Amino acid sequence: MPPHRLHELTDEQEPTPATTRGQRRAPRRRLARIAAPGVVAVSACVLAGAALTSGPAPQAEAAVPDRILQAAELQRQTTTSAAWFAQSDVRAASDQRLAQERAAAEAAAAAEAARLAAEAARLAEEARAQAAAEATRNAQRDPRSVARIMAADRGWGEEQFSCLDSLWTKESGWDYAADNPTSSAYGIPQSLPGSKMASAGADWETNPVTQITWGLGYIENRYGTPCRAWSHSKANNWY
Repeated sequence: MPPHRLHELTDEQEPTPATTRGQRRAPRRRLARIAAPGVVAVSACVLAGAALTSGPAPQAEAAVPDRILQAAELQRQTTTSAAWFAQSDVRAASDQRLAQERAAAEAAAAAEAARLAAEAARLAEEARAQAAAEATRNAQRDPRSVARIMAADRGWGEEQFSCLDSLWTKESGWDYAADNPTSSAYGIPQSLPGSKMASAGADWETNPVTQITWGLGYIENRYGTPCRAWSHSKANNWY
């Protein structure tokens, strides 16, 4: 019987040695060991995503959001403060501009009021001067009528005015420029000297009203009434 021989096997029929099988299985274990960290990482990401999706853990909510909220609050306060100061500057500038405009308007109004007051005073003075000049002209033309009115203002009626008319007709003929060269008596009442009538007005030389005012005051103080003054003049030729 021929000795027992190993069958010659072809490559297709070659059995897989144990060592070979072991070597082929080894890569699977190494791949499993290599893949394990990746799987763990992916699992951690999945778990983290699930955790983020479902909401923060109590520890994260207590730690991280506080800092975020504090930073956000600080940013909000900074922004609010900056906006407030900006608005305050705008309000201050606006208030200053309005105050300047108001002061300018008030100054302009005051200047206009002063101008109008000065103009009114000027017109009033012109009117007064014109009225005085017209009164002087009227008195120069008709001093008797002026004296009649002024005597009535003192309470002297027609009888007293009649005495006054007789007295001053004798003294000056009612001429406001009558000048007695021998005595320096002057004017309608023949004041001696004429400068005494300056107490009634600076225009005593030309204004019959000033002369009559002084003359009526002199008669009242010295004699009481025109008729008493006339009686003294008739008796003594002066009064």
